[in-house]
Amino acid sequence: FEEEASKLDKAAVLALRRSHFCAAQSISYANTDPLLIVRGSGSRLFDERGRSFLDTRNNVCHVGHAHPRVAKAVADQVSMLNTNTRYLHPNLSLLAKRLVSTFPEGSGLEVCFFVNSGSEANDLAMRLAFARSQSRELIVVDHGYHGHTQQTIEISPYKFDHKGGEGAKSNVHKVPCPCTFRGPHRGLDAGQRYAEYVEAACREAAGRQVAAFIVESGMSVGGVILPPPGYLAACYAAVRAAGGVCVADEVQVGFGRLGDYFWAFEQQGVAPDIVTMGKPFGNGMPLAAVVTTRAVAEAFNNGLEYFNTFGGNPVCCAAGNAMLDVLRDERLQENASKVGARFRANLAALASRRPLIGDVRGAGLFMGVEFVRDRSTLEPATEETSEICARMKDEHLILMSIDGPHDNVLVIKPPMCFSLEDADAVTAALDTVLATLTTTGGSGSAVGHTPT
Repeated sequence: FEEEASKLDKAAVLALRRSHFCAAQSISYANTDPLLIVRGSGSRLFDERGRSFLDTRNNVCHVGHAHPRVAKAVADQVSMLNTNTRYLHPNLSLLAKRLVSTFPEGSGLEVCFFVNSGSEANDLAMRLAFARSQSRELIVVDHGYHGHTQQTIEISPYKFDHKGGEGAKSNVHKVPCPCTFRGPHRGLDAGQRYAEYVEAACREAAGRQVAAFIVESGMSVGGVILPPPGYLAACYAAVRAAGGVCVADEVQVGFGRLGDYFWAFEQQGVAPDIVTMGKPFGNGMPLAAVVTTRAVAEAFNNGLEYFNTFGGNPVCCAAGNAMLDVLRDERLQENASKVGARFRANLAALASRRPLIGDVRGAGLFMGVEFVRDRSTLEPATEETSEICARMKDEHLILMSIDGPHDNVLVIKPPMCFSLEDADAVTAALDTVLATLTTTGGSGSAVGHTPT
């Protein structure tokens, strides 16, 4: 196949893609100029023409694209053995030990299930919650996204409230997103005020019995929302009083992305009953996990075997172990803290000169820049954001993604090896684009956003 693939130019690849795939499977920059990416290295992606793009959007290759240590670990293992978890293998057991050691002491998070994706992890988390609580009542947060299986779509307002969605099921209770920029609560008491919606949902649940409350510890497609202080503590107390379990979805923000915390829920000073993780774990290999307490795991062990053919296979576990090695040895969590602080300071300074920037938020290498036409009314600058994203790619070879309920937030979540120089380059390019915007409330170049 290698020879045949090498002869396909971008037009041929795009034509085959459109011929053999459903249009529901989106292509980034489809409305401008789709990219044919053939190679990656560190924080860079390269197309078939040899152009080098700075990647601010890919939190899948956590320690960098094509990291040589991860690639070697995968190649070595796949040339020796790949099989399922019914056989013993040191890669699996060692990875579980190392993963559990990253959680706060006393959290009780000690039982692992390895799966293939964040969607699978969140789907399984719901099964665990149902087994533990004997309830089916679920509390979810508006604009949240937890995956593409039927179960996870039903707990994802980002999906069920949008075109093609079916709305919330009767057992799913949606509470407002705890946004302190454009939400109803923006003061020092915002955490408690937003938690009151969760408390009310617990009272409204059938029989006042709750199965689970699930929330992303950092909401990415929601527009980079980190909960205000005290929010999770109050929510968790209410849910547990109603018999439910608390699920932290760390798919987007786990493994040190926030810089000061290995797991984003730690920022809130809480310990969930179930933690899910995905994208970054295998640095591009399909590896995800659910970690829970002994009590939840024992409730799930009811006689029905749980088996996942590829979850926790030796090759993907080799990738996971290697990713953790690189994360530690290259001090990438510390890098996220240092580079993120500089990046946010750069962007805040830029906001003082460019009024289209309404808010700069986030932590570590998880940041959002929200664009508004008026800082008083917070009118979303949706078309302008689209133009910015397109021009950053076309003129400066910088890849960015758009999200948020109004499609007016640039979401920044690059590989953890992102450097100070990379941050400065993005800031300078963004300044140039903002100084020469052609869109002024009209129709800009439409750029489809693709959650990653």
